[in-house]
Amino acid sequence: MSPLFPSRRTTLRTLAGIGTAALGASACGPGAEATTAKGLRMGAEWESHARTFMSWPALESVWEEDLPYVREDIARVARAIAEYEYVVMLARPEQRKAAQKACGSDVEVISLAVDDLWARDTVPVFVEQDGDVVGIDLNFNGWGNKQEHTNDARVGRSLLPEYGIPRRKAPLVAEGGSFETDGEGTLLITESSIVNDNRNRGKSRDQIESELKRTLGVEKVIWLAGVRGEDITDAHVDSLVRFTAPGVVLLDRAVPGMPADSWSRSADQAKAVLGEAKDARGRSFEVVDLPQPDPDRIRGEGDDFVSTYTNFYVANDAVFLPEFGDRKADRRAQSILREHFPERDVVPVRIDTIASGGGGIHCSTHDQPGKPVD
Repeated sequence: MSPLFPSRRTTLRTLAGIGTAALGASACGPGAEATTAKGLRMGAEWESHARTFMSWPALESVWEEDLPYVREDIARVARAIAEYEYVVMLARPEQRKAAQKACGSDVEVISLAVDDLWARDTVPVFVEQDGDVVGIDLNFNGWGNKQEHTNDARVGRSLLPEYGIPRRKAPLVAEGGSFETDGEGTLLITESSIVNDNRNRGKSRDQIESELKRTLGVEKVIWLAGVRGEDITDAHVDSLVRFTAPGVVLLDRAVPGMPADSWSRSADQAKAVLGEAKDARGRSFEVVDLPQPDPDRIRGEGDDFVSTYTNFYVANDAVFLPEFGDRKADRRAQSILREHFPERDVVPVRIDTIASGGGGIHCSTHDQPGKPVD
């Protein structure tokens, strides 16, 4: 399987600057706390879902000869999730029938122009305001204009009217994979992915924090350094650290003995920050390592391959995570997730081609909060 360009984890070594400076829980800028929106809440992923949105990859220019194989992966993920909750697949009109055949009758495929499969980033982030669901359009710009996104930039304004969901345009540029929340007012985010001129030129971290609080209804923003310029997302938090409950997070960790790189250093920095931080309710964090598989034991290959289990997806009654072919590591990751989600099934899914493009199951799914669709 050949490396893809552009891809979700293409090394962009021509871009200046790899940011791993020590960052911590933010001391709010002037007036930042006062901007927290009243009656607005961003829920946690483990809360009830009405449905899961996904997108059918459309562009041969992105996936080249791997397009048929990544479509097989996406269909496999959709079918697995559809065993537990309603799945809606967005597909270009001319590709809808093929997508429906691949996904099966338990998945609803609707005609809506998309470019690529990364629904986590292109579908609006959902918040609740006074009991109603609102879609926050984050002005997707192809992760800083690194990939074609003409149709993906319009997903918010095209999708939400189909479901009667109000759309609100955010005052900043970001992606859904940028955010991780406990549903109780705490937001984790990497500075590299949003305090970045390719998304929010001229905006300071304090300004962005104030806008996040006002837009998402969060109370406490905890800033992690991330890694600037080495992958197309500039290091989304959903491949680094994830909540399993308020005050409890799983942190991506490399195999012991592997040479230190910017990714492992960003994980070390995140662990240090979380070890000192308090959440929005004043709790300390329990940080649990979620070890990666051994790169010599996995099926995947290529410089862009993302072998992290932290990009799991929590659906109604189930948790979906990748299995990479390192049986010991796969079983260990499944065991850790069972400990943290004891009332849910833990479902491993093979996603080798998705991972080769720099993403995972969480990147390819987007949950809509609400009562489950029958």
